[in-house]
Amino acid sequence: TSLKFRNRMALDPEEMVRAQPMDAVVLMGGCDKTVPALLMGALSAGKPACLTVAGPMMTGRHKGERLGACTDCRRFWARYRAGEIDGEEIAQVEGRLAVTSGTCAVMGTASTMALIAETLGMMLPNTSAIPAVHADRLRAAEETGTLAARLARTGGPVPSDLITRASVENALRVLLAVSGSTNAVIHLAAIAGRAGIDVDLAEFNRLSDETPVVVDLKPVGSGYMEDFHAAGGLQAVLREIAGALPLDCRDVTGRTLAERLAQPLRRPVDRQG
Repeated sequence: TSLKFRNRMALDPEEMVRAQPMDAVVLMGGCDKTVPALLMGALSAGKPACLTVAGPMMTGRHKGERLGACTDCRRFWARYRAGEIDGEEIAQVEGRLAVTSGTCAVMGTASTMALIAETLGMMLPNTSAIPAVHADRLRAAEETGTLAARLARTGGPVPSDLITRASVENALRVLLAVSGSTNAVIHLAAIAGRAGIDVDLAEFNRLSDETPVVVDLKPVGSGYMEDFHAAGGLQAVLREIAGALPLDCRDVTGRTLAERLAQPLRRPVDRQG
């Protein structure tokens, strides 16, 4: 399977961090397997690390309808194969599916893994869902570099301090709450495995029975990642399911989840967006 390439990819950050005289490292990920590979390598390397991601692309427009890869491309390609649209229109659609840089505009594996990484505590809070071309994405990158410098001075925390059984449980809850990619179950199990934590699929099934889906995003719903970010992002999801989460987990800034959620929101959560 393609997971062997993820595992080979994980060797690169692990060996680079171990081989170089690094006191801390910024991990830069994007699509699908890059985020789990980086986290796996960082766990094995055992040095202070923080993650930043490319962020999702913005949506395009076609005949009054918003488009975003990857869900809409499959839908329009199926219509083209069925003879419902012609070659000229499918060519137009192809040019309007990916109108900016970034990962898929929907809750695919890239955005799901970014949310999981933030939930595990490996990212600056509120940075996993910022669109790729948003000015806040640049600010988040700069702040991540500043954070890495602070980690180098203080010597921690290291990834194994953050990726714990409790934070993995929180990540599973978030995965269910956002109706994220099924690939994330496999990737999270591999990340947890590097920390010596088993993901019990029976327990995951139990969590699924009691965790509500709280977002309306493609491919399951109708919205896009830019809508998710504007509506409050992961912060909104965590507040919605806070009663089911272990709140003593710490993130890379040193704060507990309880401390994070106690902070006032910069803007109210949009429950209709």
